[in-house]
Amino acid sequence: MEWTAEQTSWLVKVFQPERSVASLPGGWAGLAEGTRAALLGIAADVYATEHAELVNGAKEAARELLADPAVCAMVDRLPLNKGGRVVAVGDSHTSDPQSWAIILGEMLSLRRPGDAISVVVTGVSGETTTHALIRIGDVIALKPDWILFFIGVNDARTQGPTPAKTIVDHHETAKNLAELQRRASRETNAQCLWITPPPVIEDRVAKHWALARFGVRFRNEDIARVADAIRNLEAPHVDLFSALGEAPPPDLVTEDGIHFLRDGQKRIAREIVQGWSKQR
Repeated sequence: MEWTAEQTSWLVKVFQPERSVASLPGGWAGLAEGTRAALLGIAADVYATEHAELVNGAKEAARELLADPAVCAMVDRLPLNKGGRVVAVGDSHTSDPQSWAIILGEMLSLRRPGDAISVVVTGVSGETTTHALIRIGDVIALKPDWILFFIGVNDARTQGPTPAKTIVDHHETAKNLAELQRRASRETNAQCLWITPPPVIEDRVAKHWALARFGVRFRNEDIARVADAIRNLEAPHVDLFSALGEAPPPDLVTEDGIHFLRDGQKRIAREIVQGWSKQR
């Protein structure tokens, strides 16, 4: 299939085949760039260009954020020791090559190079809190100092024009979140920071060329229940759902109404750093 430039950009941003096959022998270390491109139906050179633009966008966003002295002060206050390891758990909001987590890693490298802090991204596109429970053992094995959980929007996903339920019932989501927190607390020395899923632009989701094909829908009332469950955890959190209002600003998200453009990921990174910097 021949993709348009807009479709190609969306595919590279949203899907990372190497992460989806990470549990197989060899994991993503054995999935060459050309293979990733082929799995997405994109020419290797086009994939390489698009991916590089996203990675460079994250670096640029980090530099722009650090041009603000207030952001520099927040990064300085982040409760991270030398050699600290941060693990970001999430879905496509996190696995995006220019995600908030990548931007965070760039900010720490630029602002606190002597601290040698690492940010490990374990996000997988499309995953729910149930998937996170399956993968939490891998996160624990990394021996993190902090775990940043940005998961749950896909729990609120529905299928078809008149859905009767979400992919994961909100009561089950609350149980999954509590179990993730329990395991992280008991099986690691890590501290946890939870990020609520942001709202979406509902009509964009329904009309999107790829999502509509599979009947994907999101309702902000369902996402709000996930956000409530995160707020009810006995753990620090950053409330993106409230920070972005009833829906994200249209110029911060892609045409699908869900995924964030570079400036949107930059906004998320700032919100997370601001909230995290208040934790001691």
